[in-house]
Amino acid sequence: MKSLLKCIVITLLFLSCNNEKKDTAVMEEKKPMNILFIAVDDLRPELNFYGAHHIQSPNLDKLADKSLVFNRAYCNIPVCGASRASLLTGMRPTRKRFINYSTRVDVEVPFATSLPKLLKQNGYTTISNGKNYHHNSDDSLAWDYKWFPEGNIRNYQLEKNIIENGRANLAMGGASAFENAEVDDTAYFDGEIAQKGIEDLRRLKNNKEPFFLALGFMKPHLPFNAPKKYWDLYDSNQIELPESYVQPASTPKKAFHNYGELRNYGNIPKKGTLPEDLAKELIHGYYACVSYVDAQIGLVLDELERTGLADNTIIVLWGDHGWNLGEHQLWCKHVTFETALRTPLVVKIPGKTKGEKSNSIIEYIDIYPTLCELLGLEIPETVEGKSLVPIINGQANSKDWAVCKFKDAVTLIKGDLFYTEWTDDAGVAYERMLFDHTSDPLELDNLAEKIEHQEIVVELSKELRQKWGNDFLK
Repeated sequence: MKSLLKCIVITLLFLSCNNEKKDTAVMEEKKPMNILFIAVDDLRPELNFYGAHHIQSPNLDKLADKSLVFNRAYCNIPVCGASRASLLTGMRPTRKRFINYSTRVDVEVPFATSLPKLLKQNGYTTISNGKNYHHNSDDSLAWDYKWFPEGNIRNYQLEKNIIENGRANLAMGGASAFENAEVDDTAYFDGEIAQKGIEDLRRLKNNKEPFFLALGFMKPHLPFNAPKKYWDLYDSNQIELPESYVQPASTPKKAFHNYGELRNYGNIPKKGTLPEDLAKELIHGYYACVSYVDAQIGLVLDELERTGLADNTIIVLWGDHGWNLGEHQLWCKHVTFETALRTPLVVKIPGKTKGEKSNSIIEYIDIYPTLCELLGLEIPETVEGKSLVPIINGQANSKDWAVCKFKDAVTLIKGDLFYTEWTDDAGVAYERMLFDHTSDPLELDNLAEKIEHQEIVVELSKELRQKWGNDFLK
């Protein structure tokens, strides 16, 4: 009898241990996916996987091969601070909200729950490295840890260059718009940001909680500074100015400006068209910066693989807006041409994405609800975007439009039509432009004032007001 009882106890203990192991395995299996959130400042969708083969970006290409690439992603506003605030809250810009680079989420929408704050509330370790919001102190309660390289946000240039230019910490004071220096990658901020990201991944490997690691890289933003080895990948003599290097008379003059951000630099003329050699040097510098930041992102992605975290980590790589590299004789992002609105967006989901490409029109406010649905989290009522999960699952997207704005200009993108109105505080239009990308992808022929297009202009104007958001004018 004692022997039988002993056998029963041993059996029960064995089954109990077995069940505990099974329970542990189930818990590990059900652990929420991590998120590696990579922002790249001023990055155009001018990369190999978007059909442009003149920029060397092997690491981004490799990531795209395992991701879903969105060919028609659009920022909701082409200026860094406002674009980031809009994306991270899932809220549209309005006439009075998310206007310029100095936007702060905690000031303008303190009632909103940002994406990192929602994740933190749901057990995620949230880390911000580099430039994710424009102000590093913004939305401070959303982050467990925040880190930024030492120095002013504009202080990209080497100490030698700063001293030679009157110790200018900012673009003002004579600093150059580009720099080609024989230095290591960590001489600039992005090299430091990559190394910090690598350190975090090594530490997070053994974390019991899932993580949201946001890495905000700062190139290819002005000034176009990168180590010499990246400049050596390109030859200014082989660079051509864009085909759209013109400002057509049919386009409203409101669409053009003096691109003051670039004019602040000491080696840039204060007005007028840039000399051709200088224009090509700027393009050369931009290309070098893209290759430089590509190398830094590659180091982080390699570490993600080495740590074994890649199998349970969603990667979202995005540029906060586009940038004009001479298109329409502009050097900026602060316009509503497609070159400033269209952005790179790549989403990698382990076991799901395999290099697919989507031509669906999507807005940056759609990223927030997409991650919520992928993680099984409730979407806050303030979020205005639409989840992209149906597209990820291979289904057709029922939405074929986006709305973007900059200052008075508001653009409706619908199919191949780009319709922009400049409106006053009452929402009354005082200038218009319309481009049809099926026949005019470079946006050189404004159709808005042509008699034969007045019917579609009326329709698009009405639809713009239906879709720009209920509180747009408030």
